[in-house]
Amino acid sequence: MRWPLWILKFSDAILPSRSLLVYDNELPKKLPRRNLVLLRDGGENWSINMKCPCGCGQTIELPLIQEAKPRWSLKIDDGGLPTLSPSVWLREECRAHFFVKRGRIFWVKS
Repeated sequence: MRWPLWILKFSDAILPSRSLLVYDNELPKKLPRRNLVLLRDGGENWSINMKCPCGCGQTIELPLIQEAKPRWSLKIDDGGLPTLSPSVWLREECRAHFFVKRGRIFWVKS
């Protein structure tokens, strides 16, 4: 179920920031509902995986490796909160468009 944008913004403002969970070589069988999962292989950051924050349940995989196109960059602040760039824009299904900054979702109006 996709929630209205005002509910998503409100809930993200009052809930704790999303944290980054690190896994080596393979993803957990079930992705967490809110947190981001960093997948590493041989100590190299490979991808960020997460459930779509709109509530549709879609799994999002964002490659981090140099060879991938498109690819995202990950920054982790002193508090361990993740920032991704560029924005995440799902062009099919729920069509969510958002930024992840310091563990928070910032929605782009469509």
